[in-house]
Amino acid sequence: MGRAKEIIVKVIPAKIANEFVKKHHYSGKVVQNSSLHFGCFLDNKMHGVMSFGSPMVKTKVIHYVENTKWNEVIELNRMAFDDYLPKNSESRCISVAIKLIKKNAPHIKWIVSFADGSQCGDGTIYRASGFILTKCEKNNAIWEMPDGKRFCHLVFSNNQLTAKKYGKPKNISSFAFLNSIGAKKIEGFQLCYIYLIDKTCKITVPILPFSKIDEMGAGMYKGEKKWK
Repeated sequence: MGRAKEIIVKVIPAKIANEFVKKHHYSGKVVQNSSLHFGCFLDNKMHGVMSFGSPMVKTKVIHYVENTKWNEVIELNRMAFDDYLPKNSESRCISVAIKLIKKNAPHIKWIVSFADGSQCGDGTIYRASGFILTKCEKNNAIWEMPDGKRFCHLVFSNNQLTAKKYGKPKNISSFAFLNSIGAKKIEGFQLCYIYLIDKTCKITVPILPFSKIDEMGAGMYKGEKKWK
């Protein structure tokens, strides 16, 4: 693993984490409900951030693992690294973060994360870190606005700040509004990965072989589609 073993992973304040994510994550955005942030340090400088929080729509994922209580699942919702870190750094950092969660938050039984196969990648790092693939499906959530900015359609539900910014009326659906202003749906896939911290937990949804990614033409690496 080389110098990756020298990386120090520790909890950092949200402000520091969010500044790094905005600069280095492909989306340029943070997830507002992130509540646990890890910084990844090498040579006395931070070169990576991993942010965790309650799943955005917990009711949709909590049943993925049998008998999950409300506080037993956490989502890895942002992962951003610069180019300084050596090979295998991401999987090393995830491994350390999981150990810290297991030690300091033993009530958390499993982690869920989603790979954005529309704009970023198909989850190479998750597969290298021992996550299980449970979903690989067409992603209809990402839209590009006329000004070039991209958002998940969920931020255009009523009372969301983004919806207000773009002048969405409350009496029409997100999809109807996006179509009406000439927004463009971004084609691609969304992949769901699960990591069982508690190995006695039972996954209730189908477990997919990693070969399913290429079979469905869902491969993507650093924003480049493998299925062109």
